[in-house]
This record gives sequence, structure tokens and C-alpha cells, in this order.
Amino acid sequence: MKMFMGIDYPTLWFLVVGALFSGYAILDGFDLGAGAWHLFFRKEESRRIALNAIGPVWDGNEVWLVIGGGALFAGFPVFYASLFSAMYIPFMLFLAFLIFRAVSIEFRSKEPMLWWRKMWDVCYSTSSAMLAFLLGIVLGNILQGIAIDKDFEFVGNWLEFLNPYAIMVGLTSLSLFMVHGAIYLAMKTEGRLFVRITVLLRRAILVFVGIFLLTTVYTLLYIPHLSDHLLNNPVLFLVPFLAFLSIANIPRLVSKSKYRQAFMFSALTMSLMLILVAIELYPVLLISTINPAYNLTIYNSVSSVKALQTMLIIVLIGAPLVGFYTLFVYRTFRGKVKLDDTSY
Repeated sequence: MKMFMGIDYPTLWFLVVGALFSGYAILDGFDLGAGAWHLFFRKEESRRIALNAIGPVWDGNEVWLVIGGGALFAGFPVFYASLFSAMYIPFMLFLAFLIFRAVSIEFRSKEPMLWWRKMWDVCYSTSSAMLAFLLGIVLGNILQGIAIDKDFEFVGNWLEFLNPYAIMVGLTSLSLFMVHGAIYLAMKTEGRLFVRITVLLRRAILVFVGIFLLTTVYTLLYIPHLSDHLLNNPVLFLVPFLAFLSIANIPRLVSKSKYRQAFMFSALTMSLMLILVAIELYPVLLISTINPAYNLTIYNSVSSVKALQTMLIIVLIGAPLVGFYTLFVYRTFRGKVKLDDTSY
């Protein structure tokens, strides 16, 4: 156990990485969800408004992914290497869709031709949806376990990532992001587009709740190891209980047109679900389906204490700066979207 002066640095860094990826899920989650809705808007003006709703913030949101990935690599390099080896195809697809999504946003309005804009609209919406889905695919495989041998090397089939449970978690993440994105668009739009989005939002909530319940039941029945910590520590049932309350609060607030509060609860739902994932896994980072002795934990895949101490100092300096910048951008571009000559 890598401790120094009574501080469990692996656990501390586990929490830091979790917080960074939670920030990414909340912030980039709504603009991925907004992008997934893009093709549901038929008019050119509606698509431009929806695109400009995320225009000032989407690239800043992705900073959290870069920071989280860097923190994961620096803090748990063995886990990083094993996971990326096992999930090579979904991660490469994720990178490709990330690139195409950024290109679509920047290129779409550069030319006035209808075919040009439709091409990038399809690319943008497809990329956004697939990014949300692939994040769930990776998370589903982490929760279920991967074929890792005693040398922490992946020895399974390259297409094992496409298993039923991972697909279910992928659909759960996609539907949750689409709810999150629709709420954000409702806060940023008005008129007929606003009405269209509220109708889609109510349908999306029903779809998400259905998929979430199905995934939860499947998890309890066929992935029993994920509930071990909860059964051994009944007080931890408070987390899933709060998550269910948070999910139930979203349609209640939407029905009252309190979209800002609904957005806060959809963000809280993501945080609580990721906290639940952390509780279910800790101290394991990657479960070996071959032998539990081959599990990757926060202790056998961590960097040196000196490296963690140094990186923690960087995080304590950098995280507040990123947080301040994020708040500044959102405050600057608050309110309804208005198109002008500089808009996408």
C-alpha cells in the first residue's frame, strides 16, 4: 500500500481521476446529447440555433477529457495500458468520431450549399451519438470485467467489447446524455424550436428510464459482484437511493418548466451514478475474468508516491483555474441563443 505520512495516495488519486471524469461527463455530456438531437431539427435556422447553443463551450468541455486522460495515465499507468490494449477498437473509434465531430462543427457553415450542410449535419449528429455510446461501451466492459492475465495483458478476442451488457450500458449513457442535452437546449432556445425540444425531452426521459431500469435489473441478476460492497455496507445503499430520487426529480421539474433545476438534477444523476461505479469497483480498477488474483487495483497499477505528490500539487493549482475559466465562459454566454453574422 503506497502511503506517505498516513495519506493513502492511490485512493486520493482514484478520487481525483473520478472527479475529473465526472466533470467531463456532466459538461461534455450535454453537448454530445445536443448533437445527437441535431437531425431531429428539420429547419436550417433550428439546426444553427442548436449548434450555436453549444458553440462557445464545446471545445472547453473537452478539456476535461484531456485532463482526465492525462491524470489516469500519470496516476495508474498499468491500468491505462491494459485498458487501452483491451479497448483498442472502441478508443480508436472514439478518437475518429471526436475528430469528425469537431470538423463538422467548424466546416458546416463555411459553404452555403444544401448538400454540404446536410453532409456535415449527419456527420455531426452521428459522431455525437456514437461518442456517448462508446463511452458507455467502455464503462460496461470495465464493470463486467476483461480477460486480463497474470502479466496484466489482454488475452481475449478483439470484438469482446461488443457484449450485451456493454451495449446496454452504452444505450443508457446515450439516452442519459440526450436527456441532459435536451434540457440544456430547452434553456437556450425559444419559440417553436423550444416547443419541439420539450416534446422530444419528455420522450427521451421515458426512453432513458426504461433502459436504465432494464440495465439495473440485468446488472443485479447477471453481474452480481457489483453489488457486493453494497450488501456488505448497507449504508452505501444511500447512493443508489439518491440516484433514483434524482432521476425521478427530472420529469417533475420538466413538467413545471423548471429547466435550470432539471439540468442540475441530470448533472447530479451522472455524478451519483459514477460515484456508485466507484463504490462497486474500489479498490479494483479492472476486473480480470480469468482469475480475481489478476485484478488491476489502485495499488498494483499506481505510479510512485513521489509522482502522485507532484501531480497532486499540479491539480491543486490547475483545477481551480480550469473551474474558473469554465464558470466565466458559461456566465459570459448565458441566456437564449441569438444568431448573428459570427454564428456557426
